[in-house]
Amino acid sequence: MNDTHLQINADFTQRVVIPPAQAGDWVPSPCAGVWRHRLDRIGGELARATSIVRYAAGSSFSPHTHGGGEEFLVLDGVFSDEQGDYPAGTYIRNPPGTTHAPFTREGCTIFVKLRQFAESDTQPVRIDTPSATWYPGLVPGLSVMPLHEFDGINSALVRWSPNTRFNTHTHPGGEEILVLEGVFRDEAGTYPAGTWLRNPRWSRHTPYTEAEGALIYVKVGHLGAPMLQISG
Repeated sequence: MNDTHLQINADFTQRVVIPPAQAGDWVPSPCAGVWRHRLDRIGGELARATSIVRYAAGSSFSPHTHGGGEEFLVLDGVFSDEQGDYPAGTYIRNPPGTTHAPFTREGCTIFVKLRQFAESDTQPVRIDTPSATWYPGLVPGLSVMPLHEFDGINSALVRWSPNTRFNTHTHPGGEEILVLEGVFRDEAGTYPAGTWLRNPRWSRHTPYTEAEGALIYVKVGHLGAPMLQISG
């Protein structure tokens, strides 16, 4: 756990598809009751990392500073820290240098990305996605909720109605997807809720849904982009 050279899916030129977590996929954190499903990681306890983190009811994590920033989406339950409570659907960006002591009363699960901020990206973000505005997408049946944009890197929620097909397109800066609801599809496979995908720079696909529809978190433009460099 303290291996500073730990690498998980650290080659960002490769496509990665990780299915929904099973019991054996959860790895304990240093704090009791807090477990991680590690999606990508470069480093030990201090790492550039993408994970799904599960907190048991009544658990907490030690106070810590995010030297490289933190982005998270609450998937279920209520996540809390000294700044407030974050129910399911809350999207947060805590910029580099912020400190908090997270905990949960009832238990929760969050999707979290660490040390993936541009150096000058310092604006805190808090969005209650259940009450935020959806905008029409580029094709019928698609709705988009922007979460964050900075220097060509974009994060959003995208809702796909059943039987929606998007145009064939290329991602010059790569694409990352977490399927939140339903089943997302493209010509390479079928991805039920809980699946995480990372498509490398210049990847190309034609995504679509069938009868289930889908809700996804998607981030584009970040693979290969310069990120804040942190020592330690």
